[in-house]
Amino acid sequence: SSEEMQSSIARGGQLYDKWFKVIGAEKPTGNHKSWPAANTKKKGNATWRCKSCHGWDLRGKDGAYATGSYKTGITGLRSFEGTETAKIVTIMKDDTHGFGGMMADKDYADLALFVSKGQINMTKYIANDKSVKGDVAQGEAYYKTLCINCHGADGKQPKELPKPLGKIASGNPWETLHKILNGQPKENMPALRALPLQVSLDVLAYSITLPQE
Repeated sequence: SSEEMQSSIARGGQLYDKWFKVIGAEKPTGNHKSWPAANTKKKGNATWRCKSCHGWDLRGKDGAYATGSYKTGITGLRSFEGTETAKIVTIMKDDTHGFGGMMADKDYADLALFVSKGQINMTKYIANDKSVKGDVAQGEAYYKTLCINCHGADGKQPKELPKPLGKIASGNPWETLHKILNGQPKENMPALRALPLQVSLDVLAYSITLPQE
């Protein structure tokens, strides 16, 4: 059903983020064999995350990762929207990706479903200057009911957060939207994917206004 599909897609989004954490596998060591030698800024398990090559916006070299520490020159996955999931699974297990035998069938299926059916065309909602097409006031109402219990009124919770939510959201709205939609791997964060997309965009717009420090 489409309801079950939403939960599978959200789980797929978390696998795309950090599959080894979701399935409780040991962190991969060494660089992924397809990680370009030209990128010396990232190494080890970071190079094994789908998002590290293909981007939070799924646009790879044509999106937010065209520059910066995750610049790889690798293409995104926008062209795979609507592709048969079996075909996507085959690609994950090919020589370039080399993920065969690393996950269970359900993991490959959920990840492929995310790529095929779960993509958001983020360029429609997040501009190059990182501004978001969202309603801040509406987002505040959502945030203060859906997010506040874990993140606090100021976005500085939980203490494991690497930096305040305001700083994360304003610095990388693509990553933040991905996590609002799909949740955070191995955390109790709700995935808002089953709600209208505008809810997530409004939450994102409000999150950007939270304290940076």
